Order: sequence, then C-alpha cells, then structure tokens
Amino acid sequence: MTDSPDAGTDTPQHRYNAQLAGEIERAWQRTWEESGTFHVPNPVGSLAPPDGGSVPADKMFVQDMFPYPSGEGLHVGHPLGYIATDVYARYYRMQGRNVLHALGFDAFGLPAEQYAIQTGTHPRERTEANIVNFKRQLGRLGFGHDSRRSFSTTDVEYYKWTQWIFLQIYNAWFDPAVKKARPISELIAEFDSGARKLDDGRDWAALSKGERADVIDSYRLVYRADSLVNWCPGLGTVLANEEVTSEGRSERGNFPVFRKRLRQWMMRITAYADRLLDDLDLLDWPEKVKTMQRNWIGRSTGAAVLFETPAGDIEVFTTRPDTLFGATYMVLAPEHDMVDTLVAGAWPDGVDARWTYGAATPAEAVAAYRAAIAAKSDLERQENKAKTGVFLGAYATNPANGQRIPIFIADYVLLGYGTGAIMAVPGHDQRDWEFATQFGLPIVEVIAGGDISVEAYAGDGELVNSDYLNGLNVAAAKEAITARLEAEGRGRARVEYKLRDWLFARQRYWGEPFPIVYDEDGRAHALPESMLPVELPDIADYSPVLFDPDDADSEPSPPLNKATDWVRVELDLGDGLKTYTRDTNVMPQWAGSSWYELRYTDPYNTEALCDKENERYWMGPRPEEHGPDDPGGVDLYVGGVEHAVLHLLYARFWHKVLYDLGHVSSKEPYRRLVNQGYIQAFAYTDSRGAYVPAAEVVEREGKFYWNGPDGEIEVNQEFGKIGKSLKNSVSPDEICDNYGADTLRVYEMSMGPLEASRPWATKDVVGAHRFLQRVWRLVVDEETGDVRATDDALDEETLRALHRTIAGVSDDYQNLRNNTAAAKLIEYTNHLTKNGVRARSALEPLVLMVAPLAPHLAEELWQRLGHDGALAHGPFPVADERYLVEDTVEYPVQVNGKVRGHITVAADAGNDVLEAAALADEKVQAFLNGATPKKVIVVPGRLVNIVA
Repeated sequence: MTDSPDAGTDTPQHRYNAQLAGEIERAWQRTWEESGTFHVPNPVGSLAPPDGGSVPADKMFVQDMFPYPSGEGLHVGHPLGYIATDVYARYYRMQGRNVLHALGFDAFGLPAEQYAIQTGTHPRERTEANIVNFKRQLGRLGFGHDSRRSFSTTDVEYYKWTQWIFLQIYNAWFDPAVKKARPISELIAEFDSGARKLDDGRDWAALSKGERADVIDSYRLVYRADSLVNWCPGLGTVLANEEVTSEGRSERGNFPVFRKRLRQWMMRITAYADRLLDDLDLLDWPEKVKTMQRNWIGRSTGAAVLFETPAGDIEVFTTRPDTLFGATYMVLAPEHDMVDTLVAGAWPDGVDARWTYGAATPAEAVAAYRAAIAAKSDLERQENKAKTGVFLGAYATNPANGQRIPIFIADYVLLGYGTGAIMAVPGHDQRDWEFATQFGLPIVEVIAGGDISVEAYAGDGELVNSDYLNGLNVAAAKEAITARLEAEGRGRARVEYKLRDWLFARQRYWGEPFPIVYDEDGRAHALPESMLPVELPDIADYSPVLFDPDDADSEPSPPLNKATDWVRVELDLGDGLKTYTRDTNVMPQWAGSSWYELRYTDPYNTEALCDKENERYWMGPRPEEHGPDDPGGVDLYVGGVEHAVLHLLYARFWHKVLYDLGHVSSKEPYRRLVNQGYIQAFAYTDSRGAYVPAAEVVEREGKFYWNGPDGEIEVNQEFGKIGKSLKNSVSPDEICDNYGADTLRVYEMSMGPLEASRPWATKDVVGAHRFLQRVWRLVVDEETGDVRATDDALDEETLRALHRTIAGVSDDYQNLRNNTAAAKLIEYTNHLTKNGVRARSALEPLVLMVAPLAPHLAEELWQRLGHDGALAHGPFPVADERYLVEDTVEYPVQVNGKVRGHITVAADAGNDVLEAAALADEKVQAFLNGATPKKVIVVPGRLVNIVA
C-alpha cells in the first residue's frame, strides 16, 4: 500500500492532503446528488422541465461504451475513458450546453454465467452485487452522470424493448429496389394484390397457408437457417464468427471451436453491406476503425461463373474473370453443399496418389480430411503453408475453353466467402500455384509479364493463351469475357461480400429470451407487443450441458429446456387458444448493447423504446452544425478499439433498420468515435512463465524478487496491459484512499494523449497531487484556512499568461487533449506561485479551468472564494483576444539568400520600420561592408531579404 505524500509528517491543519481531499469529495458528491446537479431535461416526457419550459437548443450527448460489471471490480485502467468523457462533458456543461452523460451496465452474457456455474450462485445475484460495487467505485471518482438514466441490460423494462426491436427486425424485409427495410406486412400486401410476383413463377394465390408463410419467412431480416456455425462444446453454445479467435478457439474461455451445421436464428446484416460500408464516409471515426469495418465487410467486384459438372452447375465468384482460360482445376470448401453429391464411388484409373489423401475411396478421403480440419479457424486455414486437399474423383467443364478440369476440396477455400468454390488459376494466384505445385497440376500462363515457373504472376499485362482475349489488357479482358459469359448464360457481373449474416442465438441461460413461440408443426410465430416482455424464468439449474471441449460431434442443449412449465404455454395469437413451445435459446450478449444509446434519451418511457422527439433532440441530424451530410447520432462515443467490428457493426445495423422503419431520425448511432488507449504496467513472471502479483515484487540492484510459498525467487519483468490476467492490477480505491479522486483524475489525464497507451507508475501519482496542493495553496492559507485572494490588479505578464492559458485549455478540452490542458494549467499555476500572485482575477479563472479535471477541489475553492451554488454549470472563462497577440516579433534577415542576422520589432511594425531595422543590424552591416543594397524585400510575418 502506497502512503499518502503527507503521511507521517507534521502537516499544517489546512493542507490539502488525502484526508481533506476525501472529505471534500464526499461532501460535494452528496451535494451534487441531493441537488440533481447533473439531471438533464428532455424535451418531452417524464424528464421534461417540470414547469413546462423548453430545453436549451445547444445540447451535447456524450457516451461511454457499456461497462461489463465483472466480479473483479475496477482497476485503474477502466476509468481512463470515463474520466476523459467526464472532463469533456463538464467543459461543455460549463459552456451552457444541455449535456446528456449517463452510464449503464451490459450485464447479460457468458462471464456472469460462467462464474455462476463455478460458484453455484445465480447469475442475477452475482451481477447485481457487481453493479453495486462498480457504482461505488465509479461514484468515488465524481462523474457527472445523470443517475436517473442508468439501467442494466438485465432490467426487465429494458430487455422488453430489446425484444421489441427484435420483433421489428423480424417483421421487416429489405427491399433492394429502395435499398431499405420495409414492414413485412407491405410485402404480403404486394403479393396479395399481384403487384409482386414470386421469383420461382408459382402463383401466390394458389399457395397454401404454410407455403405462403415459408415464402414470407425467406424474406425476413431475421430468419432460421441450417447454417454452418461455430460450435464450442466447452461452452455449450454456438458463437458468432467475431467471437472466435484466429487460433480457432473461443474468445471467452479459450476452448476449441468446431464448424457444425445447426438450425439457428440469423440476422440478415448482409442486406445492409453497401450502406454499412458507404456510410462510414459520413462518420467522424478513427480511420483505423473504418478500415477494420471495410475489411470485415469486404466488398469485391467481379463475375459469377458457372462450371458444369455431372451433379449440376457450380457457381464461382472471381474478381479476375480475365484469367478464366488459365483455370486448370477447381477447389470447393470441404463444407460445400455439393461435395457429397459430386464425390465419386471409386478413384478414376491412373489417379495421382497425391490426390487421394491415402484413402481407398474418394468418400473415405473426404471424411478423413473433413475430420482433420474441423477445429481449424478460418485464419489458420488461410495461412501460407503447405497446401493440403483431396480429389473428389469428379470433373468440371471450364466454360471458357470447354476443357475438363479436376475438382478438389481444400481447407484454404472457405464456405463463408464468395460461393465456397474457386476456379484455380495457378499461373496468377500464389495460393493456387502452391497447391498446383504440391499436387502436380498444370500451370498455364494467361497474363504475360512474369516467370510462372518460379511463382504466380499477379501483375498487369497483355492476355496470352486466351483465344479472343489475346492482346487485351486486364481491364479490357474482364469486360470482354464477362460480356461473353452473360451472352452464353454461363456467368454475369456481380459484387460479393466477405460479411456473413449474424448468428443470433446462444444455447445458454443468461440472456434475453426470444419473443417467439413454435406451433405443433414447428413453425415460428412472433408474439404481439402486448405479450412483452417475455421474462427470463428463474431456474434452479441454469448450467448448460457442457461437453468434452474436443467433442466435435456433441449437440447443444440449452438450459431453458429444463424450465418445462415456462417452455410450454397456452396462448391466443388470433386464432384461438393453442399450445405453443417457447424458444429455449437466448439472444447473444451483443443484443442489449446494440441500442442502449436510445434508451439513455428516454429511460422511463413505457410506450416506446424512446419518444421520437427526445431522440430527434439528442441524436437527430444537425446539418447547420455538422454539414449537409450529417448522419446524426451521439456527439461523442468513447471506448476500446477491440469493439471496432463486433459491437459497432451490430449497433449500426440495428440502428439503420430502426431508421428505415421510421422509429429514429438519425441514420447512424454514433456520429463521432474516439478510441482510448490502454493503461499498461510492469508485470512479473517466474521461471515457468506464470505471473506473480506485481504488488508483492521488490527490486534490488536492478533485479526483481518475489517472496512466494517456496521462499524468495527472482522473477522476470515485462510490460503489458494492466489487468487481472497479468496480476498487475492497481485498484482506484487504493489511489483514492492515498491521494484523493481528483488526483487520480488529473494523473490519468496527464499521462499522455487519450488515444495512446501509457505506462502506469504509482510513484508518479504524487506529481498530480502536488499540483493540486499548489492550486489549493494559492487560494487557501494552510495554517489558518483563510482565503488568500486579494483585489489586486494583474500586471501585463500575468494577464497574458492568464488569457493564453484560457485559450489553450479551452481548445484542448474541446479536442480531448486533456494531457496538454493539464500541462498548461500546471504552467499557469507555477507562474502564479513563483510571482506571488494572489489576485482574485487570476485565481478564479484558474479554479474554473481546473474544474473539469478536478471537480471536487474546484467546487470547494469556488465556494470558499465566496460564490453561492455549484460551478458545474459554469461560467467557463473567456480569453480576451487583446492578450493573445504578441507585442514583438522576431524576423530573420537574409543577405543574398542566407540568414545573417535577426531583428526584434513591434508586432504591428510597417515595412519601412522592418527595412530600417534590418539595415541597422550590426551583423547585417558587417556583411554589407558599406555597400548600398540593390533591393530590400520584406515578407510580412516571415523575413527580410536584402539583395546586395
């Protein structure tokens, strides 16, 4: 435990130390809460001004990424972004803005459930206890949150609206003609009226009720499909692609993940691929995050090509149709639907032994190969390594030249991208070249320019060995062959995406129940809004059926299957009372965090997820402020870059559907995004590489030692992200106890730019504390407690220092440069201290400027300076432009193009004064040596050039 910097010393009675800081902080936090200092009004509803007044036109919506209330509590890395947003919100609140800043909790999901299973405590009990502890820890830091707007995703009144949004998406379809979602009822009306025909030529009027329902279900934005999913036996649930690591293991728990076909709920996020991609240009987001989303969506332009086989056509998507004449074999993903229908009963005569995987028949080879790659991740399958594969014993016809080419399966082809089949052009694709070399397949040059005997040539050039394409460049060849394929009915131009539909179901207990029931035929029925919420039942055994982590053949069994009284239910859904079965899956953790910004705007609304007027006020587009293409959304969203794809892509998708259906006015949920860096700290490992508690390590003569159960051992020092896994956590409670919360706030903001990672060093916290002590001493006499402010006038130097600080700190707060704001405040404080300035006109602006960083200290000093009420709503000082202009300016003086001297003149000096001063300079005169200049050129604000 680190001691307070004043511990053990004979300190003056009124010195600002940890004890006094704690008293001040607790007192002001009570005052803020009792007076509702941070309660922000809405235009309408229960949070509207009580007297029927209007809300300010200038608003600011600041949001932090949802914290998950873990049982470990906070470490000093967690508050970094929260402090930054609080500084930002406090600054704009002092500027007179109506600032919405609130914090809730993302409390459903695997972590709480895993802990509950291990300890035998209900996940709700543990989650609620964790939230209480988080609120306590966060409360110590003095955040200006509107506590009335806090909620948890596990609150029934919250997840009622999560279920409602699910139904909005379920009861919608994406109309490609208008590129937006529309109510499913409008699609049914178009079929009923004959305005829309079925794609397969059937007569809608002649279809049975069940057949019509099947057609409509195929259009829905939420649908059930027998899909290839990521099955994790060790967790007993399926996972979204984004929840699987590059090593093919679960992000949560690090268990093996296998590809398996299961019937699951999917969300048709792919329908929004173009808008999700194109609208990134409207957002004020880090380019790194935009690039990650662009790569994840993965839009490619090319052609769909049909290869004829004995089992029917195989469609291939290629971005290089110009190389079709060089396709010498085909490769399917091992999971491709046509593999089992194509595989031959026996190997053809003379088959190359390298093609058989050492099996007696193609079917046996396919089965063995599939088993061997089942646990490989997509990334691992695409790594540059020795290629493996199996020949199916079947052939396809190349539509360009009619040649018969063999069909293989190989793990480097993925079902999740394109069509799960490729035309292999080994002369011009390196992976194909490596496969062809491994298996002795032909390599044909069709683009001149490289040596394909050494490696594939992927560059530009003229077409060769390509019949009617010969002599064309790549671009022209693409157009020509695509046109020919379309004319022959063997292909067409197409855009393809890497993005796959969102797997939206988990076989766990701790999540939102689906508002769906199934009839006796297994057909899904959406519940009406009047039946929401579907509450998660309390069950004695909420453990999922877990399996051997390596058991790829296991089948999921959701815990809610055990709640038999809840699962079977009698309902009247419009055609009489019938028995239905509830869905026993639950929504993934991402559901609750895909819309929470909307609930902050209207947390007590029982009639809608939020009132449209409140949403429009807080999140609607403001073209007059942000330009004509402003998409609207939260004004500032701060959180970790690790959510660049998962949460942010899902939230954008949900928001766009709500926008299309008229529920919100903003096109995007988050107008501006900032990613905070990590706080890092030293960690220590023993000889086995196991981490030991960093707080128990001592340093002696440049080496590090830990006194473990077997005595003292030497340990190795490393540097990494602060947290429990590296055993290098530091609790904010410890820092608050020993220095005060304001010191912690100032220290974390002073450590470096918000976006950069920074090293934690508890010993350096004292520097921030001493700064606050100096601020305190400027106002308060440590011996007597009297206020030291005088009515003295400020000298010119202090006036300039003051107004430069105001201008600089204001600009820094606006741009989240809190580290440089702190540096400017320290510099100004040092100026006042060094020069013994006690003038009220110098001290009061300092207190106001310090307030966003150290609000408790600032409030206390503001009150002691004689002001009634809190300063949370301002004023914030305004810089006087007169004191920002320098009195003098230094100019370099050149003689024949080389700098020979410098002159200092008044800032408003005219050209004639500059010329005279330059010619009078002693160094310049020495170079002129009495000669009369031919010309003197004055460049205002830059230099004087003398031509001699």
